[in-house]
Amino acid sequence: MGDQLIAALKDVSLSIEKNEYVALMGPSGSGKSTLMNILGCLDSPTSGSYRLNNSEVSSMSDDELAHVRNKEIGFVFQTFNLLPRLSSLENVALPLVYAGWSNKDRRERAEEVMAMVGLKDRMNHKPNELSGGQRQRVAIARALVNNPSIILADEPTGNLDTKTSNDIMAIFDAINAKGNTVILVTHEEDIARYARRVMRLRDGLIETDLTNTPATGNVV
Repeated sequence: MGDQLIAALKDVSLSIEKNEYVALMGPSGSGKSTLMNILGCLDSPTSGSYRLNNSEVSSMSDDELAHVRNKEIGFVFQTFNLLPRLSSLENVALPLVYAGWSNKDRRERAEEVMAMVGLKDRMNHKPNELSGGQRQRVAIARALVNNPSIILADEPTGNLDTKTSNDIMAIFDAINAKGNTVILVTHEEDIARYARRVMRLRDGLIETDLTNTPATGNVV
């Protein structure tokens, strides 16, 4: 900000193991979104080290980072980030286009994950023909389509009502139960309760990092 240097994160040190389920919490400006962007290889730290699967991320080229994002990480956003002119199925299959899959294989895999999130009957609908909860399920299916090891979710229930939020969190429970690492950013205590570890940030520092007895999600 002008001549003033603002550190979004300061001396943050943490390890997240495979198959963990972590919630990042904190007020606006605490650094939780910056931390998630670094974990997702969207931003690079100005100093320090970030190792993903024993590889030093900070030394990777842009092409290598793009490959890691497409292969290892699935992103779910509060605003869904779906392309309005594409059908649900086409939105879900999009990452497979960049991965070089054939049209037939893309469709088969997209149909498979659409069924996993309970939207087999909505595959040909466009985003504006779906409810908020259905659009978030499409976004989750898109995040899962490449079978990534890590799912990063930024306020995934921020625009949803309570029942729909619980349904979405039940999907994350199922994803984690299948072996995926789940990391979510949330400011909602009820949503953080689903995680097995809750990390609270304030002013760019990790304030607390505690294990958690998770809530039980609804059956989807």
